[in-house]
Amino acid sequence: MLSRRAAQLPPSSTAALDTRAKQLAEDGVDVINLTGGEVDFPTPREACEGGAAAIARGLTRYTAVAGISPLRQAVAARLTHVWNAPYTGEEIIITNGAKQALANAFATLLDPGDEVIIQAPYWVSFPHMVTLAGGTPVVLPTEAGTGFKMTPRAVAEQITPRTKVLLINSPSNPTGVVYDRAELAALADVALGAGLTIVSDEIYGDLVYDGAEFVSVASLGREVRERTVTVGGWSKTFAMTGWRVGFAAAPPPVIAAMAALQGHTTSAASSISQHAALTVLREEPVAELRRRRSALDERRRILRDGLAALPGLRLAVEPQGAFFAFVDVAGAYGPSRHGQEIDSAAAFAERLLRAARVAVVPGADFGAPHHIRISYVASPEALGEALERIRDFLSAAPDSTVTTASRQPSAAHPDTGWKGTVP
Repeated sequence: MLSRRAAQLPPSSTAALDTRAKQLAEDGVDVINLTGGEVDFPTPREACEGGAAAIARGLTRYTAVAGISPLRQAVAARLTHVWNAPYTGEEIIITNGAKQALANAFATLLDPGDEVIIQAPYWVSFPHMVTLAGGTPVVLPTEAGTGFKMTPRAVAEQITPRTKVLLINSPSNPTGVVYDRAELAALADVALGAGLTIVSDEIYGDLVYDGAEFVSVASLGREVRERTVTVGGWSKTFAMTGWRVGFAAAPPPVIAAMAALQGHTTSAASSISQHAALTVLREEPVAELRRRRSALDERRRILRDGLAALPGLRLAVEPQGAFFAFVDVAGAYGPSRHGQEIDSAAAFAERLLRAARVAVVPGADFGAPHHIRISYVASPEALGEALERIRDFLSAAPDSTVTTASRQPSAAHPDTGWKGTVP
């Protein structure tokens, strides 16, 4: 009954693991969930009041497919003045989250067989979005030794007559890597020389630390901007994951094509969410956003320093953006540890969840099977406890498990139901 494309499409591992950890917590299991891609801060008051006011004013109908004009103008203004990437409202489309902006971009840019260069480690959905659009993902491996960054030479070596798009994600999920201006300019030169379009996922652009500077690809100059689709949204910066509102910025013909596609699929984003997004942009709580970024930086440092003291684990590269740490766990492999051979990050993550009640994401679906991704959006206290549990897990004798009563699985989930493969 299913098409080949649908039958071969796996569920999102990050979403599945986050759902599993949340279900265990709801069932009374003392789980520390470090899988998620959303901050634990509330949606800013400005956004909530904007959404409530839209309901009170009866603004609950369809909007223009590309989004309400004031919001498109506000996005363009923020890109222009905050990210130094000049756009106009006609070059913006509002989408049902940044995910839809990416999916629409690939669907409008790619013909069957067109190739998209994607660096590994990559966000789990990137390759699948490309294949769903009929394209072919070309994975370019990167290593910790080079900072998990693509080089111009490596990109040039992957270009073929079928190459259509270079995908850039900075700050990066899952590594937290941030490309600097010179690095992005060098990649853009290669892309422009080969006639490629750049799709730049900049959803974490406001979350950079430790002196790192976020650089929007479209800020590199007019010629680059005319070959770039910039993607962003409100989910990370403004803690609005559930509102499902994002955007793409691109030349008008690309935006028109994306709007036509959106008109035949989901239509416009929620009118209420759009007005909430507009209000938070107009009344941007700059001081509050700085405080939240500072809090995330504190958590980043706690995790970084704690991981440095754990035997067998190695922070692959120090994250300077987003809110993830990418950790090499190959040093923790061994026979019969905790009653099961650990020979992959998937096995490590499974045993860690069962024995220590700490949920992390194994790296196979990021293109890095010997790594795990740890999200540091949990509170400092929870991160500290998680590090202690991981330390106990690493130092425990074979076949032992955590025996504290509060850490035992519930009767409904005697072994969490996870059998060593990503759900």
